[in-house]
Amino acid sequence: MTIALTRPTIDLFDSWAAAVAEFEGGHVDGGGIEKGFVPDRASGEDIVEKAALYATPGAALPEGHVPCDYFWITEGDEVVGFLSFRRELNDWLRRFGGHIGYSVIPSRRREGIVREALRLMLRAAKVDGYDRVMLTCDDDNIGSIRTIEGAGGELEDVIDAPESGQPRVRRYWIDISGTRLAAS
Repeated sequence: MTIALTRPTIDLFDSWAAAVAEFEGGHVDGGGIEKGFVPDRASGEDIVEKAALYATPGAALPEGHVPCDYFWITEGDEVVGFLSFRRELNDWLRRFGGHIGYSVIPSRRREGIVREALRLMLRAAKVDGYDRVMLTCDDDNIGSIRTIEGAGGELEDVIDAPESGQPRVRRYWIDISGTRLAAS
């Protein structure tokens, strides 16, 4: 398995649309899309444009939004997940979202895909000069808890978070300043 972080491109539209469809209209963490999203061609083009805009330094973004790099987690030409790297933390992200959000399509979970994607993102963040990054997950998401802690995540706290759509959220920091982040 060779996992890569790929910038959104309309060239992968069919695979992207199939990946989004696996979430059956639910929220796709790290995908830059909201609940009820329909993965048609026009939406795919919009996502590619949105990803380019948010990755452009100094771009005028909607109020409350921060610069962000969106990636499709790919294996060859197959989109198997989504990852976003938020370059800044606003109040909402500091409380509920963190620097990195991710998800893997339901049919490919429990294969180590997100572990590898997170390793690649942490390596890139380190190269970009980040010393540490915040990640969050729902308090009952055992898979994400294991992934984050396996990547060196140190639990800061668990907060009540009904306004996030979840009752409780775990907030972690990963110190990447001294980490080797070797290939797995």
